[in-house]
Amino acid sequence: MGGRFSRSRPEAPSPSLADIKARQDAEAAAAQARKDAEAARAQIAELIQANHASQQKAMETQQAALQAAAASQEQAHKEMMAMVQAERAANEARILAEAAAHAAGEEAKQRAAEAEEERKRTVAIQEQAKKDAQAAQEQAKKLQEAANEEKRKATAAQEAAKASKKVAEEEVKVANAAKEEAERKLKEGIQPVVTPTPEQVSAAKRKVQYREDLFHFAVAGVAGGGKSSLINAFRGLRNKDIGSAATGVTETTLAMARYASPNAEYPYVWYDIPGAGTLKIPDWQYFNAQGLYVFDCIIVLFDNRFTMTDIAILTNCRRFKIPTYIVRSKADQHIRNIMKDMGYDSDDDEESEDQKKKLYQTARQQFIQQTRQSVKDNLENANMPDQRVYIVSNEPMLGVVKEKRPKKVIDEIELLNDLIGEAQTRRARRDAEVATIMKDK
Repeated sequence: MGGRFSRSRPEAPSPSLADIKARQDAEAAAAQARKDAEAARAQIAELIQANHASQQKAMETQQAALQAAAASQEQAHKEMMAMVQAERAANEARILAEAAAHAAGEEAKQRAAEAEEERKRTVAIQEQAKKDAQAAQEQAKKLQEAANEEKRKATAAQEAAKASKKVAEEEVKVANAAKEEAERKLKEGIQPVVTPTPEQVSAAKRKVQYREDLFHFAVAGVAGGGKSSLINAFRGLRNKDIGSAATGVTETTLAMARYASPNAEYPYVWYDIPGAGTLKIPDWQYFNAQGLYVFDCIIVLFDNRFTMTDIAILTNCRRFKIPTYIVRSKADQHIRNIMKDMGYDSDDDEESEDQKKKLYQTARQQFIQQTRQSVKDNLENANMPDQRVYIVSNEPMLGVVKEKRPKKVIDEIELLNDLIGEAQTRRARRDAEVATIMKDK
C-alpha cells in the first residue's frame, strides 16, 4: 500500500555541458576577481604607503622651503638696513658738505662786508678829519671870543661879588639876630616851631609802615604811664597773652612798636611810642623826633601828673590838625590809694560791704574831680582850650572791648566809642576826597 499511495519526487534534470562550462567560467571569474581584488588591495596599500612617503617628503621639502624663505627674508632685511644706513650716512655727509659750503659762503660774505665797512670807515675818518680841522679852526676863533667875553663877565662878577658880600653880611646879621632871639625864647621857656620837610614826612610814614586803608593810633606820653598795657586792652589782650605788648614796672618801650588789631574786620593799627624821659631829647622835640605828625589819631596818656611833654604833644597836634584824646590811666590804683588815705583797710573784715561801696564811690568821685580839674588847669596855664580827659583802667577797658559788662567803669565805653567814631569819620572823609578826585578826572 505504501507503494501505491506514495509519490516520488521529480528528479532534477542533469546539467548540460553548457551549464557546467558556465559554472566553471563563473568560478574562474570569481577566483580571478578575488585575485584582482587582492592585487588591488596590495596596490592600494602600496599607493597609500607611497602617498604617505610622498607627503612626508613634501612636508620636509616645505619646511626646508620655509627655512630658506626665512633666511632669505633675514638676509633681505639686513641688506635693507645696510642700504638705509648707507643712505643716512650719505645724507649726513651731504648735509655736512652743504653746511660747510654755506658757512664758507657766509664767512666770505662776512669778510667782504667787513672789508667794505672798513673801507667806509676809512673814508668817514678822512672826512671827519677834514671836518675836525675846520671845526678846530672855528673853535679856536670861538675860544678867543669866549675869552674876551669871560674877561668881561669876570669884571662884572667882581662887581656882583662885592654886592653879594654886602647882602650876605646883612643875612648873617639877620641870622645872628634870629639865633639870639631863639636862644632868648628857649631861656624864657618858649619852644620853637619846627615843621618837618616832605622828605621827613615820607621817611616817617615808611618807618611806621603807613597804609591808606588803615587807621593809625599812636599812644604817647611820659615813661611808665601804662601805654603798653592800654594798647593790650584796646586789642582785647591781657599783658601775658601771646602777641601782647611788653609791659613792666619800668619803661619797657625804647623803640616804637607796631601792633595790628587781632580782628581783621577792624582796620586799626596801634603804636606804642617810647615814653618821654627815656630818650635824650627835649620835651619840645619829642613830637617831631617820634614822627607823630604822620598818625591819624594820638592818645596822650598820663598816670600821675600832666607834664610839659603832654602839652607839647597837644600843641603840635593842633598845628597838624591831628585828633587827640587825653587819657589818664590806672584809675583803679589811684582810687584804692585815695581809699587808703581815707582809712580803708583791705584786711579789716569787720567793715561792711555797704561801707566799702560808699568809701569807693567817695574816693572815685574825688579822683575824677581832681583829675578833670588838674587837666583843665594845665591846659589853661598853657593857653590851650579846655579838652575832655578820659579816665580809664585796663581791666574794665579789656572787658568793654570783649563786649562784657564790667562793673567799675568810668570813661572806658565813651573812649572806645569816640575812637571808633573818629576812625569812621576820618575814613568817610578820606573816601569822599578820593571820590571827588576820581570824579574830577
